[in-house]
Amino acid sequence: MASLHVHPDRLEIHLSKAEKTLALRRDDIVVPRENIRSVTITDDPWIWIRGIRSPGLGLPLVVAVGTWKFHGGKDFLALKRKRQAVVIDLIDDEFSRVLLSTSHAPDLIASLKLGA
Repeated sequence: MASLHVHPDRLEIHLSKAEKTLALRRDDIVVPRENIRSVTITDDPWIWIRGIRSPGLGLPLVVAVGTWKFHGGKDFLALKRKRQAVVIDLIDDEFSRVLLSTSHAPDLIASLKLGA
């Protein structure tokens, strides 16, 4: 599972070796805090997926790791089963949205001071 690190100027998403391999990605994701528009907690992250996988791995309701491209941009997903997740909407960044399964969603929102 990806680990999240909140810094005063950025949010770092450290992917596990398995996630990097499945997503065909070498680097972790670093998002400047000024690029975060909103953060939402969801109990069903699968309804937030849009577009087609390219590249990555997707098994519906089991795992989704990688980039999903849609008309107008691309999203990064690291979802596992029916776990609670965060949806991070971004502006002026590599991705339009990042969806991550995490058991620390309320703590993430509190540390970003965006409000629930």
